[in-house]
Amino acid sequence: MPVSPHNTFAPSASSSSHSPGANTPTHSDDRDEVDFLGTDDDDDEEDGHRRGRARQDRDVLDDDPIQGELGAPMSFKRRHRASPSLLSGPARLLSALSGPSRTPTQRTPSPSGSDYDHIPDTDPLNHSSKNGTPLDWYIEGPGRRVGYEDLTAIDWIFEYNKERQRLRSLASSPGIISRLRHLVDSSQVWIILLFTGVSVGAIAAAINIAADWLADLKLGYCSSGPEGGHFYLSKTFCCYGYDQGSKCEFTVGYIFYFVFSIIAALCAALLVQEYAFYAKHSGIPEIKTVLGGFVIRRFLGGWTLLTKSFGLVLAVASGMWLGKEGPLVHVACCCANVFTKPFPSINGNEARKREQLSYYFPDKTMWQSFVCAMAAAVSLQAFDPFRSGKLVLYQTKYSTDWHGFEIIPYIFLGIFGATLFIKANMAVHRWKKATTWLPGPVVQVFAVALLTAVINYPNFYMKSQKTELVSSLFAECSQVLDDELGLCKKGAESVSNIVLLVLAAVIGFFLATITFGLHIPAGVILPSMAIGALTGRALGILMEMWFEAFPGFFLFQSCAPDVPCVVPGTYAIVGAAAALAGVTRMTVSIVVIMFELTGAVTYVLPIMVAVMISKWVGDAFGRRGIYESWIHFNEYPFLDNSEETFIPDVPVSQIMTRIEDLVVLTATGHTIASLTSILEAQPYRGFPVVSDTRDAVLLGYISRAELSYNIRAASHAPRSLPPETEAFFSHQPLADPRTTLDLRPWMDHTPLTLPSRTALHLVVSYFQKLGLRYVLFVDRGALQGILTKKDVWYVLNGAEDTRRTTSAAGRGGPSSSFGLGAAGRGAHDGEQRGLLHVDDDEYHCERDEELARERESML
Repeated sequence: MPVSPHNTFAPSASSSSHSPGANTPTHSDDRDEVDFLGTDDDDDEEDGHRRGRARQDRDVLDDDPIQGELGAPMSFKRRHRASPSLLSGPARLLSALSGPSRTPTQRTPSPSGSDYDHIPDTDPLNHSSKNGTPLDWYIEGPGRRVGYEDLTAIDWIFEYNKERQRLRSLASSPGIISRLRHLVDSSQVWIILLFTGVSVGAIAAAINIAADWLADLKLGYCSSGPEGGHFYLSKTFCCYGYDQGSKCEFTVGYIFYFVFSIIAALCAALLVQEYAFYAKHSGIPEIKTVLGGFVIRRFLGGWTLLTKSFGLVLAVASGMWLGKEGPLVHVACCCANVFTKPFPSINGNEARKREQLSYYFPDKTMWQSFVCAMAAAVSLQAFDPFRSGKLVLYQTKYSTDWHGFEIIPYIFLGIFGATLFIKANMAVHRWKKATTWLPGPVVQVFAVALLTAVINYPNFYMKSQKTELVSSLFAECSQVLDDELGLCKKGAESVSNIVLLVLAAVIGFFLATITFGLHIPAGVILPSMAIGALTGRALGILMEMWFEAFPGFFLFQSCAPDVPCVVPGTYAIVGAAAALAGVTRMTVSIVVIMFELTGAVTYVLPIMVAVMISKWVGDAFGRRGIYESWIHFNEYPFLDNSEETFIPDVPVSQIMTRIEDLVVLTATGHTIASLTSILEAQPYRGFPVVSDTRDAVLLGYISRAELSYNIRAASHAPRSLPPETEAFFSHQPLADPRTTLDLRPWMDHTPLTLPSRTALHLVVSYFQKLGLRYVLFVDRGALQGILTKKDVWYVLNGAEDTRRTTSAAGRGGPSSSFGLGAAGRGAHDGEQRGLLHVDDDEYHCERDEELARERESML
């Protein structure tokens, strides 16, 4: 976080003028200041006089609800249940049917045009918590909250507490109606999952059909078919029913290939730029970040869903080296988010909307994911977009088994699968980020689309759609009826195929490197599979030629006669699995997917060998997959619990931002004007609250959203408090609630705190396991420093040298910048340092002062 250019503990930064009305206890009552937001001024004044006269003889400390006395002495004895009377039968029957009645709670109105949640407002003396009513601020601890701002982290602990209170409210009242309410509440998740699965299957089928038709327009249109051709048919359906494609008239226009490729790519880029910026790329890095507890507005909205779907059709049809499998994950998340809108219990809780897949995968989430995937598969199977009964076009079966000598070429494919695609892709986009003379994103898409169209057309392997190419490369020649790509040639004719396959793999690697990352919907799964399949098929054809030339070689002695010994299609699928593992760093899921595609249990072992070797070799160059690399490139605050990251073996006192560099708020001495000036001058997401500048006893933490909301609400009607109104964060017995601003209900009174001598390993585990936004460090109640999620991200990713900022240095809470590093702790002379860059003399001096204070306290 930024460094404060001045000592924030100076009186000018922590004190403000007092309101004259703060010293008069008249006309005060037990209500908080937020209770007056929806009342009439005249009624409030009359009611205040009446309450003031009734409490003239009370002590002033009774104004605090914590000081209220209990109506009965506290006892831990079990109360005897009263014996039921004869007249209690009908009442018990009605209670069983409807449940006990509840008193409706008031809600604080939100300012117009904001996204803030409605906060329940309850009676200050209501200590009940088991009956489902909302707790008061001094019992809740985390305090009241408003909606999360854009590009901020959510509070998992607060969201879980809110959900527990809601479930307690449902289970508190017995009766049939209460049970029905609980049943309806439990079924909401399954309704959302089923609707999401069905809609995703329908959208995926529509994207496949539309993309195939538009892609075939580059080559021509359907002029004839089995029963007459139609313009709206793709080449596959136009020639459906013919054994040989040469009998089907599919008129070819060469110039249209370039025209349609460029037009489709430009339309996709313009859709993204004009309607939904977050529809670009695959969306998986952002999804991992959102599931980890980060708020990105409009990323899962309806416009993003429409733009992603239509843009994906156009991008795939353009013939560029990209895929649609990764972006479909983003489409599925958008569908789930849209279907949560009618259910307030899920839509209003940020933790329930995120199944926290980034941190763990519990049995409940696994079962729900299975049901959603089943609904999507059934829906896609019902639409049958390929008219083959298959869920994917490149699904195939193999009739022969593999031999022992083939494990050697499989190992070579595994080594090749760990190509430096991630390094090359990141290098290209780091160069683009550092270069200022490059044109805009739409022009970049135009240039890459033009280059792709020029290079693809001469090579008929690259000219085909990627799904059709992978399907042809996976196919076994004995089951192929129409060899359009000439992959089943024998003898010397296969040499040209090997050259074209290798050339297509090299050029495809280059095009995929510069394509993934453009401002269009684009995935990397299918291009990586195509590159691996091209290489594997070339190696398989080479092995087949070797067997045909030397059938008596000792390696081929295990081959049965009159049966193909080498199947090049198996090499293609092993190479595709190895390339996909090298790009994504996934292992088990890739083996399962490839097993489902082949349907042969015998090929699981070769795929496992190639995948593991690809991952081992790839990890030697870097442990991050392509999605984790993009998270690191965009500097998203995502902490992966499964990632083996080096954590410095140092105490957190060497990493945290010390109190001397913090922008904190004192308990008293503020006005609305002074707080407004702090918010305008400091862009931070929150501020620690301490008792005073001398002792610095930690009282809590207030977020920027809650502070700004209260200031705006108090400055406007119906309260309309003047700027010189006193504001405070601690109990003030002489303060008039009508003329002062009490911010205690909106402050987190129980933030997570740890000693400053805690090891950094433990603090990192807290952030990873609990999804925390910040941790405050105290010694004997006194605030020592703070560490935020962004700070931990920088330490784990070794980016302490990049923590720079051009704004005024200061520190108070989570940084508001997205994708940019915050400043180091710095010094009074303006020098900026990284988190771990602490001068030895400064550290030893601070350590000596700490030891001296400890000795004094012991004496």
